[in-house]
Amino acid sequence: MSELSPRRRLLVLAICCMSLLLVSLDNTVLNVALPSLQRDLDASTSGLQWTIDAYTLVLASLLMLAGSTADRIGRRRVFTAGLVVFTLGSLLCSLAPNLEALVAFRMVQAVGGSMLNPVAMSIITNTFTDPRERARAIGAWGAVVGLSMAAGPLVGGLLVDSVGWRSIFWINLPVGLAALVLTLRFVPESRAPKARRADPVGQLLVIALFGSLTYAIIEAPHASLSTTVPFGAVALASLVALLRYESRRHEPLIDLRFFHSAPFSGATVIAVSAFASLGGFLFLSTLYLQNVRGLSALEAGLWMLPMALPTFLCAPLSGRLVGNRGPRLPLLIAGGAMTAAGLLFALFEAETSNATLVVGYVLFGVGFGFVNAPITNTAVSGMPRAQAGVASAVASTSRQLGQALGVAVIGAVLAAGVDSSSYAESFTEASRPGWWILTACGLAVLVVGAATSGRWARATARRTAERLESAEIREVAGADA
Repeated sequence: MSELSPRRRLLVLAICCMSLLLVSLDNTVLNVALPSLQRDLDASTSGLQWTIDAYTLVLASLLMLAGSTADRIGRRRVFTAGLVVFTLGSLLCSLAPNLEALVAFRMVQAVGGSMLNPVAMSIITNTFTDPRERARAIGAWGAVVGLSMAAGPLVGGLLVDSVGWRSIFWINLPVGLAALVLTLRFVPESRAPKARRADPVGQLLVIALFGSLTYAIIEAPHASLSTTVPFGAVALASLVALLRYESRRHEPLIDLRFFHSAPFSGATVIAVSAFASLGGFLFLSTLYLQNVRGLSALEAGLWMLPMALPTFLCAPLSGRLVGNRGPRLPLLIAGGAMTAAGLLFALFEAETSNATLVVGYVLFGVGFGFVNAPITNTAVSGMPRAQAGVASAVASTSRQLGQALGVAVIGAVLAAGVDSSSYAESFTEASRPGWWILTACGLAVLVVGAATSGRWARATARRTAERLESAEIREVAGADA
């Protein structure tokens, strides 16, 4: 891809951010609508979990395939297809007659979404080649997540209260169409110099692993051991088979050599932990504010602003810090703030007091605002540009898998402890183990971030990049010979 002018680069960044806004806004808006969905579609707690996890699971399962496919056949081509499918899926979701149809149409949305975020990040990585410019661009990218968290609850609450939950999917239609037109007009085509072959076996193993694991977790409180244990066994067998198969494949779906880099491995663990915390936090907060406190969807959205606004404000600051000082400080701030937020709820029942509830939301928002930029920058900055799509797809997969697991685990813990006959009275006590789990996720961000952002870790990243580049040169030379 030829060097673009500064103005054109900013325009490409804005278009890519529009795609992230689509995917992120959809998740935050849907969380506010969960209680309304529960009433209108007569959904159980596990049904609510599936409306979220059906989307994130398909997204996580297909992200790496989308990233490698974009590197092979063209990033703009795959990105454009993603916008079309996502917009169509949003329209279908708004027309869903029952919970089962909604879950199915959410999966259609996810197929489109899988072609957006990792491909957009690959476009950004190849557009902003200067490390500092790239870090700032990724910071702006992360700020869109904050924007979606700030606008999502308010927009979703207003739409749910005034029009109904179906309208939350309508907002994707004009944004998706505008992004499609702008992409066709301004985003240049790019692809990796050497095309990677498809890996259907690896793809099937990833789907089996993610799907069976999440099903076992979500259904555990309601189903017998004879139902859930086989799915757990399938997940374990799929993981073992995936590791063995991918390590022997010449062009794997997941290049396990990436994980020789300590910062890359750390970014993966941090992404899973941070987004598991986000998924569980939003799930618990939404149900508490509306089903326990009895607030409307709009009122619940207003209460979540103390969490959303710090995320929006801290994300670009985090990007600048990563560009100027590296990822260590933002990760320490993120892990410390998220751990403190979890402890407020787990130890001091922050939700029972307005003041502590706001403080807990602010702390979590600050932590999440600082965590996204170092994850993304670390995942792609140490890798060869030719594999930017695959590397960013692994990071995006880690995010979506984390969010799916967060909703699955926290929802299962809540379902096992809450008493349906006295929902409001039992909710606080039933959610206590969930808050401890979220505290552990924040602590994981803090510890792993500190451990994998030092000098020795950067040395492993350099060695990994050198090995990957040398391997690519040998492969190209062999092909030419």
